[in-house]
Amino acid sequence: MQPHSADASRPKLTSRGAATRNRIVLAAAELMHVRGVAATTIDEVLAASVTSKSQFYQHFADKTELVYDVITLRADEILAWQRLRLEKVDSFRGLYQWRDAMVQRCTLRHGLWGCELGSLAAELSDTDDKARASLAEHFAEWRAILAGALERMRDGGVLRPDIDAPGLATGLLAAVEGGYLLSQTAHDPRLMQTALNSAIGHITSFVRDGAALHD
Repeated sequence: MQPHSADASRPKLTSRGAATRNRIVLAAAELMHVRGVAATTIDEVLAASVTSKSQFYQHFADKTELVYDVITLRADEILAWQRLRLEKVDSFRGLYQWRDAMVQRCTLRHGLWGCELGSLAAELSDTDDKARASLAEHFAEWRAILAGALERMRDGGVLRPDIDAPGLATGLLAAVEGGYLLSQTAHDPRLMQTALNSAIGHITSFVRDGAALHD
């Protein structure tokens, strides 16, 4: 579910209008990730996006509509990043390379600010059911991408045929989100690697006899 806020009654956007809308959403996404949704005001978004209040209300009825577009933007960014690094994974070498990319992503920010989707979920899930449902679907899609990698490892003879790929994928995603949270609170991105090593270590217990393990 992607809660696009566009009203069906609104005219189709011109290229200039689309660029303005995109600029507003990008600015809001950055501010909300650093400051939180509740602490980010429309006036701050207008200043960051160099747009006027009249331009804002041409595209959004209120801040809530903007938040839904921010969720969609962040989900699209994160899932595209995950697909790029997971869609061809079929070995532990590939899984460890994904882990390294996750750790690097966290390290570049020194552990600050956490996961873009996770932060939104923590703030919105108990107060906005539409946002919660959308975020739940995006996380389910992320789990499915991870499960796909594990299924390829199973089909290629690396993992046993009786693995619960969705269950193991849930463990990996929980390690990602927990790693982000611990890295954020400690300002130490090494905790992301520790969390992912633990989750991948559990997956190694399902290695098929004779399969290669690479770290």
